[in-house]
Amino acid sequence: MFIAYVTVTLLAAAANISVAFVDYARSPQVIANMDRARVPRSWLFPLGHLKLAGGMGLLAGFAVPWIGVAAGAGLVLFFAGAVLFHLRARVYTLQFPLGFWVLAAAALVTGIAHRGI
Repeated sequence: MFIAYVTVTLLAAAANISVAFVDYARSPQVIANMDRARVPRSWLFPLGHLKLAGGMGLLAGFAVPWIGVAAGAGLVLFFAGAVLFHLRARVYTLQFPLGFWVLAAAALVTGIAHRGI
C-alpha cells in the first residue's frame, strides 16, 4: 500500500502544482475553459492558489499525515465543485476536472488506507 500511496500522491501533487502555474501564466486555454464554464476571470489566481496549496499539502502529508488528509479532502471538494460548475454551464467536456478529481480522491483514499485511519 505504501508504494501506491507515494506514487498516487506524488502524481496528484505534481498535477496540481503544475496546473496552478499554468493558471498563474494566464494560459489562453485555461481562460477559455473558465469562460465556457462561466467562472469569473477574477477567480483565476485564487483558484490557482488553492490548487498550489492542495498540491503542497499533499507533499506535506508525508511528514504530517493530517495535513495530507486535509489537502486530499480539500482537493476532492475543489474538483467536485469544478465538475458542478461545468455541468451548470452545460459544458460536458469533463476530462480535466474529473481527471484531477480522481487523482485527488486516489491520493486521499490511499493515504487513509496506508495509515489505517
